[in-house]
Amino acid sequence: MAKKRIVMALGHLALGTNLPEQQAAVVKTAKIIANFIQSGWQVAVVHSNAPQVGMIHTAMNELSKNHPEYTPAPMSVCSAMSQGYVGYDLQRGIRSELLRRGIYKPVSTVLTQVAVDPYDESFYNPIKKVGRFMTREEADREEAKGNYVCEVPGKGWQRIVSAPKPVSIIEIDAVRALLDADQIVIACGGGGIPVMEQGANLKGASAVIEKDLASGLLAKEVDADVLMILTSVDNVTLNYGTPDEKPIKRMTVEEAEDYIRQGHFEFASMLPKVEASIDFIKAGKGRCAIITALEKAMDAIEDHAGTVIR
Repeated sequence: MAKKRIVMALGHLALGTNLPEQQAAVVKTAKIIANFIQSGWQVAVVHSNAPQVGMIHTAMNELSKNHPEYTPAPMSVCSAMSQGYVGYDLQRGIRSELLRRGIYKPVSTVLTQVAVDPYDESFYNPIKKVGRFMTREEADREEAKGNYVCEVPGKGWQRIVSAPKPVSIIEIDAVRALLDADQIVIACGGGGIPVMEQGANLKGASAVIEKDLASGLLAKEVDADVLMILTSVDNVTLNYGTPDEKPIKRMTVEEAEDYIRQGHFEFASMLPKVEASIDFIKAGKGRCAIITALEKAMDAIEDHAGTVIR
């Protein structure tokens, strides 16, 4: 009988916000992922990269400012760098945990490019903040380069970039081959490196892709049974942050779509998780999506925790 396949999307709490935190967090995260592998699941892992890509972007800009012989790195390159070093820690941590359990399976990170539509409306309305806070003078210089900035009251100015929707995963055949060989694969880190197709060329886009939307696309493309989005809360809730807050244990796609129309899910956090879940489930039969906290992952797969969408 074919093994069940799961795509696990890790939020930033599973990775920390700097290198020491990341290395400590990965030890815990690897144990949870190993539990699924030991239970017979084929696992693909997607990770967030917001703190990491911001640090890289800032570091490269500061380096070029103080050392003119170096050049700043575009967002697509910063995204690639973050995939490399986060993937390195994850694959090393998962491999070590598996070996401690007597499980011998390769763990690989695929440097993943994700194509976006150059006419995506987000390019006209950037919303994702990246990098350090700047002075007004520094912000003016960024705008002179054609970049967007926004003011953060009391802190200064910050660069903002677009968040286009993922269209296709360039390295999907490699990811499928690894999963079909019953290996563990880390892919689409940070939502993938955003690229635009220009004939035979792929041009890096000055953007970031929602990790949850890329996770849903990956889950569709590898024909996963389960999309599990691991975040900072145990459940999806209605009326979040109010005295009437109500956790949801189960909901249908139709109910989820109705809650979206009612405006229940926050635009920059829970909404893309629910949207990714809906798209994944509607693309095939017998699928489900789970949204829960990292430490509740195993309980959630056994239907004892989290929010299950079918």
